[in-house]
Amino acid sequence: MSKQIKQMEMDALGKTFREVRDLVALSVVGVDSRADNQLRLSLRKKNIRMQVVKNSLTRRVFGELGLNATKIWEGPTTLAWGANSLAELSKELNALIKKNDKIKVKGAVSEGQEIDFKQALAMPTKPEAIGRVIGLAMSPASRLISQILAPASQIAGQIKTLSEKAPEGAPAAEAAPPAI
Repeated sequence: MSKQIKQMEMDALGKTFREVRDLVALSVVGVDSRADNQLRLSLRKKNIRMQVVKNSLTRRVFGELGLNATKIWEGPTTLAWGANSLAELSKELNALIKKNDKIKVKGAVSEGQEIDFKQALAMPTKPEAIGRVIGLAMSPASRLISQILAPASQIAGQIKTLSEKAPEGAPAAEAAPPAI
């Protein structure tokens, strides 16, 4: 392969992966073309892309882009990226891996750093992470409001109880006037 062709391929890889910070590296050795096509079509519907890459060129491009991945470059490599988050991507791929035992996971990259695929599966999805952040932000405010309202509700409860009691020393009930 000439230097010009290598440079063109590296430029294309750089353009493709410039905005990608989360991906999963797979080995699809032994998957026939029909199964591979069905796999790609099902993933494309979920906004997930796959590309077979040349390890030496992709390693250089990833180095230039600041994506740290060292363990995934053994043997043929297929990169999958897309979906809304690495967690969603990992869960989709994990479901497909369970159906097809020839697909093997090599590793994952999250925010440019290489991580284990099990960690990627355990990560929260984007909506889950947003929910957690909102819950954490709301927690101090809700505790403060409950602390402010607690004494007032206790006092209101005591006043209601006292008003329902009959005052001491007062007759329990007035007698009815005699009938004439």
